[in-house]
Amino acid sequence: MPNWLSIYYDEPIEIVGGKGNRVVDAAGKSYLDFFAGILTNMIGYDVPEVREAVERQLATGVVHTSTVYLLRGQIELAEKIARLSGIEDAKVFFTNSGTEANETALLLATYARKSDQVLAMRQSYHGRSFGAISVTSNRSWKNNSLSPLNVHFLHGADRHLTQFRGLSDADYIKACVDDLRHVLATAVSNDVAALIAEPIQGVGGFTMAPDGLLAAYKEVLDEEGILFISDEVQTGWGRTGSAFFGIQNHGVTPDMMTFAKGLGNGFAVGGVVARGDLMDSLPAVGLATFGGNPISMAAANATLDYVLDHDLQANAARTGALIIDGLREAAPRLPIVGAIRGKGLMFAVELVDPATGEPSTALTARFMEESKKAGLLAGKGGLYGNVLRMAPPLTLTEAEAAEGLAIIVNVLEVINAEVVSS
Repeated sequence: MPNWLSIYYDEPIEIVGGKGNRVVDAAGKSYLDFFAGILTNMIGYDVPEVREAVERQLATGVVHTSTVYLLRGQIELAEKIARLSGIEDAKVFFTNSGTEANETALLLATYARKSDQVLAMRQSYHGRSFGAISVTSNRSWKNNSLSPLNVHFLHGADRHLTQFRGLSDADYIKACVDDLRHVLATAVSNDVAALIAEPIQGVGGFTMAPDGLLAAYKEVLDEEGILFISDEVQTGWGRTGSAFFGIQNHGVTPDMMTFAKGLGNGFAVGGVVARGDLMDSLPAVGLATFGGNPISMAAANATLDYVLDHDLQANAARTGALIIDGLREAAPRLPIVGAIRGKGLMFAVELVDPATGEPSTALTARFMEESKKAGLLAGKGGLYGNVLRMAPPLTLTEAEAAEGLAIIVNVLEVINAEVVSS
């Protein structure tokens, strides 16, 4: 395996079992899972509805046919996603991952607009492939500066910068829109293809634009016919609690949305939902050999039905508020906590050196080890590597939310006491 495959913890764990919102490692230790395989085990582990749907498909003997034959599961899932998207005359193309979905969306946009110029957001992450890296704005995740695209990066999730500190949401939005207009007037030629943006930046440490910024951006984009792609790989399916897709928190219906991760509850599935005229515009024949295969479609249909039938968006709002409110209540007495942010079951804790206020990756590493000992799985990220990011399954109970909150706060208190006394 390549040495750039990063594995958590000084002594990595192997997860060998799981049920509900808990997993068990090879040593038999149980953990409450607050990272869900990077937001992918969206409704937890060993869910009967998903398992039985997959077993029914396996029992037919057919795990693959490809799109040269009709795939009932694809059609059924596409109809659901098209309806939920709110995009007019929507069509859906299934892929294997979010990276591949974003590549497809960028292909659609650049072909439709006959331009290689793309706008993206600072601190963004859109995947590990050649094109996806070019619209990623985080040096830790960029292997080179080569690109098939001509990319310009916008403000929107960087309120920590000196020029934006202390601004109200309205003033920050105005400053960002002014910058967008300046970029369009100075840095690009005519016919920019698209803006691609995450409503909440995943690898960026769950940083996010204030609600309404992306709507303000879209007003400017619409003046020039520039397309808008919302990367919903991490924010889709009700995770933010306040909307089913993250972009809906901004009151925007994009031209395209990309999705992946949680939809298959661990089975590989991604895709693009786009306006029909955009999706149909490509002149060459295309397919995804494994994208939308019968097994992943069985899992994804069952998962999406479960999310809707159990109103997990409302559960994300309820349990997420318990955790985020609890973290904000504890933060003032913890100088190592620089910021708390989040929506629904997508929240983050930024850790800093209390003496300087500078990002502290050492404290992040310390938290990861201590929370593991305490039986909680968390994630990390952020532009400076100092952010604890957590996104439990949408099936999290209120009791589990309280349990997880208590572990997080207790570990932060232990680390804070060590730092203050040293």
